[in-house]
Amino acid sequence: MVAMVTEAWTLAGCGVAASKSSSSAVAAQEGPVLLYPAAKKPTSSFRAVAVSSSKCQDRDAVVVGRRCGIASCLLAALAVASGAGVGTARAAILEADDDLELLERVKEDKKKRLQKQGLINSSAAETGYLQELVYRLSKVGQAIDKDDLTTAGDLLGPDSGAPWVQNVNAAFSKFSSSGEEKSAVDSFNSSLASLITSVSKSDVQSSKSAFVSSATALEKWVSLAGLTGKLKGF
Repeated sequence: MVAMVTEAWTLAGCGVAASKSSSSAVAAQEGPVLLYPAAKKPTSSFRAVAVSSSKCQDRDAVVVGRRCGIASCLLAALAVASGAGVGTARAAILEADDDLELLERVKEDKKKRLQKQGLINSSAAETGYLQELVYRLSKVGQAIDKDDLTTAGDLLGPDSGAPWVQNVNAAFSKFSSSGEEKSAVDSFNSSLASLITSVSKSDVQSSKSAFVSSATALEKWVSLAGLTGKLKGF
């Protein structure tokens, strides 16, 4: 009977309560119950504060790092701009020097041209010799084109020592001042000598070739000497 009552009591849950009640009683007998539990160490709070502090430090470090990066970029940009400015200034100075040098050359060339024009204008005899040369070569060319080497020979003379050739060389000497002009004179005299020889030998093809060379050399010299427009029929 007692066993049955005990089992029913346990099934109803009273056994656990009784057990807890008796455990409480035993605990009361063993020592006083604390109304306020002992405070635990705030390890979790400290940990949270530490994590928060670490995040703040990281954020500050990022901000400082960004500021340093921006400052470095600005300094680099200023350095590049400064270097570019110096390079531009140097280029401007060099360009100005080049402009001055070019201006001096232009002035010098203009001075030489004016002097040459004054010399030409005051040298009517030498200009006349050159005008006669143009007329003579024109007639020689017409004769060679017709294969009339006899007429061409009469116009040229027997050799390069003819008076008209000496007069022409006197004009060349007076109007030639640069090395390029003198070189053109040498080319003309060489071609003229070949022309006289070819005509005297009745060699039509060689005469035509030598005539073209003579005319080309003369044209170059006239341009260099500043006589373009001064000679008629050229």
